Amino acid sequence: MQEEKCVVHFPKTGKHIASIPETSVYEIPFMYERAKKAFMNWSKLKIEERLSYFTALKRVMLEELEELVEKISLDTGKVKTEALVADLMPTLDFLKHLENTAAKTLGRQKVSTPLLFIGKKSYVEYMARGTVLVISPWNYPFQLSMVPILSALIGGNTVIAKPSEVTPFVGIVMEELFKKAKFPEGVIQFAHGGKELGAALTEQKPDYIFFTGSVQTGKIIGQVAAKHLIPITLELGGKDPMIVLKDANLKRAAKAAVWGAFTNSGQVCMSVERLYVEKEVYEPFLSLLREEVAKLKQGYGLNDDVGSMTFPKQKEIVRAHIEDALKQGAKLETGAPPHEWKEDSMFIPLMVLSGVTRDMRVIKEETFGPVLPIIPFNTVEEAVELANDSEYGLSASVWSSDLDKASSIASQLVSGAVVINDVIVSIANHHLPFGGTKQSGIGRYHGEQGLRMFCHEKAIVVDDGKKKTEIQWYPYKGKYRDFVALFKEYYSHKGVNWIKFLKHYRELIKKSNQES
Repeated sequence: MQEEKCVVHFPKTGKHIASIPETSVYEIPFMYERAKKAFMNWSKLKIEERLSYFTALKRVMLEELEELVEKISLDTGKVKTEALVADLMPTLDFLKHLENTAAKTLGRQKVSTPLLFIGKKSYVEYMARGTVLVISPWNYPFQLSMVPILSALIGGNTVIAKPSEVTPFVGIVMEELFKKAKFPEGVIQFAHGGKELGAALTEQKPDYIFFTGSVQTGKIIGQVAAKHLIPITLELGGKDPMIVLKDANLKRAAKAAVWGAFTNSGQVCMSVERLYVEKEVYEPFLSLLREEVAKLKQGYGLNDDVGSMTFPKQKEIVRAHIEDALKQGAKLETGAPPHEWKEDSMFIPLMVLSGVTRDMRVIKEETFGPVLPIIPFNTVEEAVELANDSEYGLSASVWSSDLDKASSIASQLVSGAVVINDVIVSIANHHLPFGGTKQSGIGRYHGEQGLRMFCHEKAIVVDDGKKKTEIQWYPYKGKYRDFVALFKEYYSHKGVNWIKFLKHYRELIKKSNQES
């Protein structure tokens, strides 16, 4: 049987970079067996012992930093600065974050014990689930793979990772990093291939599935997981709104809108994909946008701002959205219509669209490209209604010099995150949860829950074992009235009369000891 291969091309030129052997679907059961075997030892290590491997991984990444930047840029078409700042830096920062917080977050947690359980102590322990399947996307193929992989590993799980077949070179790069950091065999394995491989991996009943990608694929994975009662996290798409009030710092907001819409050529789930501007400042703000876009340079050089698209199929989705908008009367304030694009190029002109309406595809569907549609609004209430009028709810931003007003608007937005007077950056704070509402996904990662979700929570209650019996144990003879009086006293809206409470409690102890 001929070995299938993922072929890697540089998006700029189409130049062949590498051919990567695909993982055979027949290999998958053996991968799960290796993961299960490795779990027996990896899960028993202390967190500090696991962290030693993470420290080694960070050291290798720093030693090879510029080489990693080059490889990510080659595979994705993004400029090197974005590969460094948006793919590698968040991963390095997360490794440092784990070194500082993982032991405390995943260690045994003492919790309160009800007064009626006098003499006992209560704790929560975090127990690894088993083998975690991580399926990651192509837009940030390093960061969006590594953070969930590392989150699962630190809790004692083993991981099988399937990087995107669109950026397979980065998948090999990550696999080699773990080998150089000398992670034990079977603890982290990579499966390289397309949708057929992904389907086969989910059908093998992993103990947890973490998926980042499209809504369509996420729903399919959710169905498989439900069939086998597999817990999942789904990080899906976005159509993120930016609301600019007339009292905002307009120059700052314009710069942010342009960066938020065009960073990584718009291929960001948290991109600014809908821009709502208060009508009084709409025209001057539009002028500022045109000025900012005119300053940008597209290319692959160190001094360029915006790289190319990564995936040819995504370019066609952007084309369809623009053609639909122009056909319905929208106007290109910057950029060029699709019939003027270079067919053999993965670069798309940076487009600001005016005259758009809420029923256009460019407003309703995730575009995932360098497109910024702008719509005026009259009142704050209208802005909130427009922002919430979407099947997505991943991130949003509000711009105003009145922080109280901005915070009030933020609280009304149905969104997993809201940033005030900035865009996108909430994902870079590893103390904050990340995830969406509505069609943007299920579950959260980052923050404490981002580590604990990969573990079972185990309740522990400890008694010193010195008492002969407990008041709630058999026999019940003669205890009923004392229990009634005890509970009425303890839960009284007037507050507890501790003298009466202790009287009934001692009576229950006395009757329990008499029978023991």
